[in-house]
Amino acid sequence: MTTVRQRRVGKGTEGAEDQPSEETNVKPDGKIPSGGKLWNILSITVGGIVAVSLGLLTSVYVATLHENDLWFSNIKEVEREISFRTECGLYYSYYKQMIQAASIQQGLHGLVYDNKTESVRTINILERMNVYQEVFLSILYRILPIQQYLEPVYFYIYTLFGLQAVYVIALYVTSWLLSGTWLSGLLAACWYITNRVDTTRVEFTIPLRENWALPFFAVQIAAITYLLRTHLQPVQERLTLMAIFIATFLFSLTWQFNQFMMLIQALALFILDCLDMLPTAKVTWLYIIQISGLLLVCVLQFFNSMILGSLLISFNASVLIARTIQKNLKKGGLLNRLGKLILHVLLVLCLTLLINKFVKKILNLESDEHIFKFLKAKFGFGATRDFDANLYLCEEAFGLLPLNTFSRLSDTLLFYVYIFVLFLMAVAAVIVAFRNLSGSNQVMVKMEECTITLKPDAAYSLVHTVLFGCLALSTMRMKYLWTSHMCVFASFGLCSTEVWKLILKCVHLYTSQRAQVIKYSIPIITLLYISYKFWPGIMDELSELREFYDPDTVELMNWIKSNTPNTAVFAGSMQLLAGVKLCTGRTLTNHPHYEDKNLRERTKQIYQIYAKRSPEDVHGILRSFGTDYVILEDSICYERRHSRGCRLRDLLDVANGHIMDGLGENEPDLKPSLYPRFCEEVKKNLPSYTTHFTRVFQNKTFHVYKLAKHK
Repeated sequence: MTTVRQRRVGKGTEGAEDQPSEETNVKPDGKIPSGGKLWNILSITVGGIVAVSLGLLTSVYVATLHENDLWFSNIKEVEREISFRTECGLYYSYYKQMIQAASIQQGLHGLVYDNKTESVRTINILERMNVYQEVFLSILYRILPIQQYLEPVYFYIYTLFGLQAVYVIALYVTSWLLSGTWLSGLLAACWYITNRVDTTRVEFTIPLRENWALPFFAVQIAAITYLLRTHLQPVQERLTLMAIFIATFLFSLTWQFNQFMMLIQALALFILDCLDMLPTAKVTWLYIIQISGLLLVCVLQFFNSMILGSLLISFNASVLIARTIQKNLKKGGLLNRLGKLILHVLLVLCLTLLINKFVKKILNLESDEHIFKFLKAKFGFGATRDFDANLYLCEEAFGLLPLNTFSRLSDTLLFYVYIFVLFLMAVAAVIVAFRNLSGSNQVMVKMEECTITLKPDAAYSLVHTVLFGCLALSTMRMKYLWTSHMCVFASFGLCSTEVWKLILKCVHLYTSQRAQVIKYSIPIITLLYISYKFWPGIMDELSELREFYDPDTVELMNWIKSNTPNTAVFAGSMQLLAGVKLCTGRTLTNHPHYEDKNLRERTKQIYQIYAKRSPEDVHGILRSFGTDYVILEDSICYERRHSRGCRLRDLLDVANGHIMDGLGENEPDLKPSLYPRFCEEVKKNLPSYTTHFTRVFQNKTFHVYKLAKHK
């Protein structure tokens, strides 16, 4: 197993469009004095410099952590590649393949007609996987004059660390736009850095798709925040829509789960549009941008059927159709509008299901069925023996968000501030939504002291954080979408004039000067507290030196390269085989990119090496996929990481209808297997096994067997 060991010696205030008029220095003729313009320019310049500086510092910070943790600059090439674990190694292998190709054209041909990722099959990698970023980066590396100064692996990882700078700058700008002060952006960036354990995992999962995609998602959210401001000029609006489209397209191109994230975003827009809290015209543009961005990705991925059958396209199309059917949706009294709203929601849901079902029927689409099986089982809609669904259910990353996450977020005061701001904004949103639905806009004029307003950009940020919070609470792996926006939302609330104005008016203490003092003093005190408490820890973290250490896997990869032909086909666990492809270039039977029904069926069959099956059955299954060698891992065969019922061998036993090992209950229809567990029995070198399998390599972790080629 891969481990890390201790390293041995020798080896201000800013002008904002939506600031209240009482706080803006404006002449009676409506013009801003020249002094005010100069101050705004100076403030924006300083804020921009701070944003870029924090982004670059974050990039250097995570790069240093990565180097210090692995001693990446000192370890061998095979060790560097092994450090890209599981699916990370698979994605990086295509970058390496493009770099090593004789030409760019030959490299692209090898991806479009790939017969080494899945044995006895030729697949189109560009259609199946989101690896255009690896293609683009490899082409860039080949054409730039940097080969003599920078190794390909460093060009790759520095690009990912550079995207962290884009990510932090986008979060900074979003918070700045919401609050009107760059101090809010500074606080958001500091929270992002000090809560690094819960906001990013880029330093140890560099090639993961989300590390490419989330910076573009953050840019898209920043652009949407700007679009939702009032009084934009037509040119500004068009440029912002273009920025949103580009960011949406890049986000969709770089992550296979893009459609599910944007579906949640579309739901947020739908809710706010129904409650009349966003301009309908801008919402319509955002729906169209989502659809067009996803369809453009679909074209680039050779009309990937999973994209065409996505719920996002069905939902957005349904909303646009439903709008044309119900034209007077936002007219009438409270009860009348509520009735129309309920009918509208039901119509959109029915249309979404009908369109999605129709498209999937036409395309015979089954690529994403494992996701819906997983969701059905996760939320208690019946137990399942489905192997794929249980594989997800038993992984900690797809479980509920652990409670200790909140204690870590509370240490930096982030969670406390977030809950405080969330409560105030939610109350304001409920009041504004009720007022909008009842059509009583004149209340604002009659009750000036109790006026509660919610700007469109703040309303979107509120619903966005609530929906992605629900996603994170239900699925731990998705927490990074929530925690980063949590930093933005909390810092915006703490630096918002509107929030403090509302609080002070409720306790009858409001003055403009008092609101301004609180708006700046509390964030500054929070920043001082964070610096005092966490700066020493960050310095200690940066000074701690470790070293990559995984001799068993290194030995295995070196043996494969030296003792097997280049055309050899290897079977084993998905995670290990990704490393085999990257380090040795050998052909695989299966791999970790699970979004294909045939691959899921193939993986379940390959995993019979850890089930209770006869040697003849296992040999027949493996040979049907052209397998020459099979790698058995003791960490899977004798797994103790998961409890009984969630070990891989248990999932296979249940799927095969066999009783699980160990003490505990079994379902009544499960029966004892006629055969012992293959991965245990094959090591005894019994004649019935040696006829089909010959052990050719062994160390403390891995056992490699060569398959006999019977006629």
